[in-house]
Formats: sequence, C-alpha cells, structure tokens
Amino acid sequence: MAELPPITHVAVTVTDLDASAAWYERLFDMQPALDEDGGGFYHKVYALGGGTLFGLHAHPDGAEGRFDVLRPGLDHVAFGCSSRAELEQWQSKLDDLGLEHGGIIDAHYGSGLSFKDPDGTALEFFAPPG
Repeated sequence: MAELPPITHVAVTVTDLDASAAWYERLFDMQPALDEDGGGFYHKVYALGGGTLFGLHAHPDGAEGRFDVLRPGLDHVAFGCSSRAELEQWQSKLDDLGLEHGGIIDAHYGSGLSFKDPDGTALEFFAPPG
C-alpha cells in the first residue's frame, strides 16, 4: 500500500454562509477561490496554500444545532505554524480582529492557540515544540 496521502481539504457546514464567509475572509485575508451552488448545497472554498483547501458549506435542509466537540465527529481543525513566533503573530491577528481565543497553551508536544468560528466550530493554530 502507498503512503497515506496528505489531507487536501476540509469542509465545515455553517448556519449562515454569508456571515461565516465574512468571518473567514477576515481571518484568511482572502476571497474564496470557488463560490458556487454544489447541487443540493452551496459552498465557498478558500485556497490556503500548500495545496490545502478550506470549504464552507450551507445546506438548505440542514439540521438545527451548533458544533459541539463533545459529540462524535470532528473535534477541531488545526492550522500548522512553523514556530511559536508565528503562533504569536496569529495571536496578535486574532486580537486585532477582535476574535476571542484561549491564549497560547504550551505542552511538551507543541503549542496551540484555540478559538471558534461563528458556529462554534473549534479551530486552532498549532506550532511544533522548540
């Protein structure tokens, strides 16, 4: 069997596509590379670099409720930083954007900066140790 390929994209379902798109566009500092009706759902997709795509999906017949890390399924999405210094830059950007976060938490396996999107989806910037 071949080596496991890298993750190419992540897509999250949102309750208000326009509001979430505005929020993510402020965070990513970019417009979507794709903005279209996907046939049964609408999506906006952002090209983050390194071949990674991040999609926002809106389903007209979607279920009620918000994201919850305590339910089975996705726990969080983490964006990789090369160093703790880069992580600190993201903390400053979150502060500048007025986005709440949990501060940088250091552990033996790396450092993380956790925050949530408008639907409560857990996000993180993560840097390796050292």
